[in-house]
Amino acid sequence: MPIIETSSYRANFFLLNRHANTIAHALLRRVAVDYSRKRLSTPDDDFIDLDYSFANKQQGKQVVLVIHGLEGSSDSSYIKGMVKESNANGFDAVAMNFRGCSGDQNNTFGSYHSGSTEDVAQVVKHLNNVDKYEDIFLVSYSLGANVMLKYMGEEGDQSLVKASVAVSVPSNLEDCAVKLEKWYNKAYLITFLRSLRKKVKAKCKAHSEHKINLEAVLKATNFTDFDNEFTAPAHGFESAEDYWTKSSCAQFLSLVVRPTLIINALDDPFLTPSCYPFDEANKSDFLFLETPSKGGHVGFVSRIFATDAFWHERRTIRFFKNNY
Repeated sequence: MPIIETSSYRANFFLLNRHANTIAHALLRRVAVDYSRKRLSTPDDDFIDLDYSFANKQQGKQVVLVIHGLEGSSDSSYIKGMVKESNANGFDAVAMNFRGCSGDQNNTFGSYHSGSTEDVAQVVKHLNNVDKYEDIFLVSYSLGANVMLKYMGEEGDQSLVKASVAVSVPSNLEDCAVKLEKWYNKAYLITFLRSLRKKVKAKCKAHSEHKINLEAVLKATNFTDFDNEFTAPAHGFESAEDYWTKSSCAQFLSLVVRPTLIINALDDPFLTPSCYPFDEANKSDFLFLETPSKGGHVGFVSRIFATDAFWHERRTIRFFKNNY
């Protein structure tokens, strides 16, 4: 599809800086959502926690599955914001928690990673086969967006999804891992690794049979070291590079055959030029690419202390309704 040349997003004067826009949604926003939790058992004796929010207090026919980013959850403000806007437009919403992100440690030694699409596939089938939703839409963020786009490519024309939106997609994982080591991204990197190291420590205590070099994991100061020492061996990859290469969604974009919108701000501090798939979108009948000049990473805040929907949430609903 044609590249969306002119985006409607306009950043507030005080949020023109990419880092200010990136952190504003977390620091300034509080969203109230009433969830009803359902726990799905997985084939490997683990579980996935889903948080439902119904538009009209009872199940409808259309649902938006919302997928969070690295170390997020259904409680993240950007997830609740999308859930609330979906409900306001008549869609039920289901916020999926990746394994180990719902507040309870998952059962298996592994948890989730950028290329783990099996759980998304199971959830979509559950929404279709068990919950009997007629129309299923997907919206995802950051790491979750990479997972979702990889899943959409893998499913191809067998997909049960009607349309999808991916926000702030790190579609080249190796490039983004290196980008996060830059001095201006250190605060984000430290925050991510602090949370991840804490989880690995708990996992090693609960699964002493797994021979992970915990000392090396706890000393990791970047994703190269962390993914080499934990993510790769815990999930069957040979190395961090092997994990990044096989999990990056960029190679799956040409296989997507459902209307899909990618929203990547040009000033996103996490992304590199390889994360803006202009060529793939130009060649595809299904892939739309919108690149606002501002917005940061999962930001797109229009007004400070805004209580209404953020721009990307309204944009997502418009795409689901009109596919443009």
